[in-house]
Amino acid sequence: MRIVVTGAFGFLGRRLAGTLLRTRTFGGAPITRLVLADRIVPPPDSAMAADPLVDVVHGEVFDRLGEVFAEPVDVLFHLAAAVSAECEADVDLGMRANVDTTRALLDAARAQSAGGGPSVRLVFASSLAVYGSHPAMPLPAVVSESTLPTPQSSYGTQKLVCEHLIADCTRHGFLDGRVARLMTVAVRPGKPNAAASGFLSGIIREPLAGRPTTCPVSPELRAALSSPRRAVAGLLRVAQAERGAGPGRLDGPLPVNLPALTVSVAQMLATLRQLAGDAVADLVTIEPDPVVEAIVGSWPAVFDNRRAAALGLEPDPDFASIVRDHLTDHTGTS
Repeated sequence: MRIVVTGAFGFLGRRLAGTLLRTRTFGGAPITRLVLADRIVPPPDSAMAADPLVDVVHGEVFDRLGEVFAEPVDVLFHLAAAVSAECEADVDLGMRANVDTTRALLDAARAQSAGGGPSVRLVFASSLAVYGSHPAMPLPAVVSESTLPTPQSSYGTQKLVCEHLIADCTRHGFLDGRVARLMTVAVRPGKPNAAASGFLSGIIREPLAGRPTTCPVSPELRAALSSPRRAVAGLLRVAQAERGAGPGRLDGPLPVNLPALTVSVAQMLATLRQLAGDAVADLVTIEPDPVVEAIVGSWPAVFDNRRAAALGLEPDPDFASIVRDHLTDHTGTS
């Protein structure tokens, strides 16, 4: 079984690839090759890149399709993407990185199947940003997969376009498409990125590392969060679920909203204060940014998790557990 992960050296990509390398199986079958594709160069001491099971494809995925599909692809996790704030600032960048690249992957998967190769199981990392609240059409108090997506950002629009393309290709039998809508994943380690939601990690990660940071939204803002551990578990569960109706199965090419923990920024900061003390919590300063607040504030915060629960997926129990996971996994690396 040959598995491809795009965006493999990004934050979630590394965790997903690491999990696959630890198990070395997918759906009970042995993984024969794991292709890690990314424009990011892996560090010279990367144990993942040096693993004998791994092939590294370096460069923009759009330009490296020949290498990605040099041999038949059985499973493709498509995580590579331009993120929310940079897509809002540069629509053309978002269209190229998100829509054009996804369509190119779909075309390559379709060509493989049409040429007698295996049907690709394509797992797409979408986002809660496909939903958006507008005064003329506000979101319901609780959002589910049956809620009409009305994105209020370029990033959300691009993700929704890709969802529809994947569903249509699946309907035609070109591939086996699966869409997992990720919640805001926190706490992300490393340096801040260009995601509008990045502050939801920064207001925890930076103070824990002894660095001051700003929070660009009102403390009353609520967000739907998932720990990195739960996000990766969700991607793998959606990828490996059997098709069909009933608990534990995927019914058609319908998206799955991965489970969400709803928490306010004020609750996050209170948890930080409780776990790390006043000196750490006081490193966070509230400095509203209307652009960030408009994007993140348009996203839903409360989700009906029943579809995910039917697959055996549950949200994090509380925000304190998310912070403790971060401290366990990344102490000394933040």
